[in-house]
Amino acid sequence: MSGTHFHVHGPHDHELEHAAQRAHTEGAHGKSDRFAGRIAVTTAILATVGALFAYQGGATQANAALYKNNAAIKKTEASNQWNYYQAKSGKQNLAELGASLASADKADAFRTEVERYKSEKAEIQVAAQKLEAEARAWDERSEAEMHQHHRWAQATTALQIAIAMAAIALLTKRDWLQYAMYGVAAFGGVLGILAILHI
Repeated sequence: MSGTHFHVHGPHDHELEHAAQRAHTEGAHGKSDRFAGRIAVTTAILATVGALFAYQGGATQANAALYKNNAAIKKTEASNQWNYYQAKSGKQNLAELGASLASADKADAFRTEVERYKSEKAEIQVAAQKLEAEARAWDERSEAEMHQHHRWAQATTALQIAIAMAAIALLTKRDWLQYAMYGVAAFGGVLGILAILHI
């Protein structure tokens, strides 16, 4: 013989090769199907949770705007009270001037007016301060809602990024990308929990 080797396959050798090839192909497809299935289920869960987070984010943003509007209304009411207070102060000053310039019999009437204006100013001041406190409370509530809105928005964004990573992982079939997607999704979940806890 000339040094070339040749091998004759028997019928069983062909069958063994085909069986091994089928097992390899089915195993690869089985792994691929499981991978795709996990990604699909994860994506559906992330999309559902993300939709809930987005709804909560919208609700908190609407509340923040409503509370800010309430604060503006209270500030306007307080400003009106302070204007009223200033008007009473002007009248009190005129009455004091009248008391100092008027004759003795008319000075008592002006002094009575001065005392009345002082009393009215005290009531107006209390009302104005109360309205200012209410305005501050509405502002604080608005800020708290906006903080919570930002948390919901951050959580929603993280879940959207995780969904995009899931699509890339599905196309590239990279395990490391799948794990990174789970990490980003978990981070989004933590942000959602912080939003729920108002932190």
